[in-house]
Amino acid sequence: MRRQSLIVAIAVLFSGVAVAAAAGPDPLVLTRADYEQRVQAAWLGQIIGVLMTLPFEHQVSSVLPLTSFPKPYTAAIVDDDWYYEMVAVRGFEAYGPNMTVNQLGELWKKHNCGTWGSSKQARLAMERGVVPEEAGLPNNNRLWFTIGPMFSCELYGVLAPGDPNLAGKMARDLGRINGHAEGLDAGVFSAGVVSVAFRETDSHEVVRQAAQLVHPDSPMRQALDQAVQMAETGRPFAEVVGAIEDRWHIEYPATNNGVANAAIMATCIWYAEGDFGKSLNLAASAGDFVDADNIAATSCAVVGAMHGMKALPADLVKQLGDRIVGADMGGVLKLTPPVDESISDLARRTAAVGAQVLAANGADVTDAALSIPRRPVITQPLQRFRLADLTQTWNPDWTLERAGFGGGDGGMGGIRGQTHLEGETLATYPRDEIRGLVLRRVVTPGAGAALTFRAGVDPGRAWKLQVYADNARVLDRLIEAPAGAKDQHWEDVRVDLAAFAGKTVTLRLFQRVLIPGKTAGNAYWNGLEVK
Repeated sequence: MRRQSLIVAIAVLFSGVAVAAAAGPDPLVLTRADYEQRVQAAWLGQIIGVLMTLPFEHQVSSVLPLTSFPKPYTAAIVDDDWYYEMVAVRGFEAYGPNMTVNQLGELWKKHNCGTWGSSKQARLAMERGVVPEEAGLPNNNRLWFTIGPMFSCELYGVLAPGDPNLAGKMARDLGRINGHAEGLDAGVFSAGVVSVAFRETDSHEVVRQAAQLVHPDSPMRQALDQAVQMAETGRPFAEVVGAIEDRWHIEYPATNNGVANAAIMATCIWYAEGDFGKSLNLAASAGDFVDADNIAATSCAVVGAMHGMKALPADLVKQLGDRIVGADMGGVLKLTPPVDESISDLARRTAAVGAQVLAANGADVTDAALSIPRRPVITQPLQRFRLADLTQTWNPDWTLERAGFGGGDGGMGGIRGQTHLEGETLATYPRDEIRGLVLRRVVTPGAGAALTFRAGVDPGRAWKLQVYADNARVLDRLIEAPAGAKDQHWEDVRVDLAAFAGKTVTLRLFQRVLIPGKTAGNAYWNGLEVK
């Protein structure tokens, strides 16, 4: 009888273990009051982070500790770091927790979003009639790989506290208004770290879990893995950031690129260990000519989400007077309508939207508290785009090799070139200035055949066009705008292929940019035909 009782007891014990295992970890429980004040801290964290580090945006880094605003403030200005998120809150209030990217795009047009970088390109695309869900695609947005999603997706982490999968899904779905592939991956990671910060106080775990959202084959994930692996071995902060810059900022020269900046942001979060002052100053000192204010915005929003208002410097919070005020964005775009809002009221509205989003996605929401399931992070499918893929839209008869990202417009100006599409024109600049860039095609010309196209160049710039048919150089021409030209200069190019009639030959069109006494720039290609 005792043996039978023991067997029953063991069975009950193991049954209980099985039930506990099946039940999973306890949910994250936030009182409504705690959630709202942490939402407010996340808003204020990014606002203070930006205002403190603006002098170092796309400039040399700080070597002195930052403890006060660089100039007096009585209210927060309107900056793209939070304005697009404010507009998204309006969207959720208008359309509900399942707002679509196309609905968000309509609000972007209504409220005049899209001042710089990929956000500006998204606005211009929508003005051309591109639907919002395609405004971030490389064929429509030349800066798809830059930081636009990273600084406008923190909101989705706030709306999905402790549920990084939901935050990442919202970032992927809605962030495509101004980014794609690795640019959008940076936005997913940004949403992820803010979301995880609501359920983890270990900053290392925040970075590790959020990084799992991004597919291992993405350049963004590879940069994050590099940062984490170096940090885990105890390498100094500056060494980790230097390695990221050497590997990824060379690949993406734009100072507002998504990959390097998000990886630096991850490093700041890791080494700051949940401290607001450290987050701020690591972002300001991280690197020369990076997007310091955006790095600080997300890093400091993480601290606010993690620890709430008590973690923020009370004197800086007080100086902002609980308001965001502005009639334009950096003197570029008029806001429609002008902004004059209470930050605490914005937090209250955001928390109300967050409760709706959570309720629609499996959380238990009451008037008193939010109970959010703790789910393991699920890696999102890979989204990958290579510059060589541009020819699939432009002219699939040609392959593009050794193209460079370049970039600007929202980052540091003056970068010499950038590969992108402008309607039916392909703009190129080589990744490697020594070897140059090449367009390649294998053809069998008929009698009297010729290669014809138009070649363009920006005013004040020059590039050398070299055309090879097999190993024979059949054209060597400098493409340069006339002195004093204000607009793009175009030349008609005709290469006689009669000598190769009936033969299968490899055509190679090189863009060379190292020309003594000339300033290099984009090559523009239009209407390539062999006939």
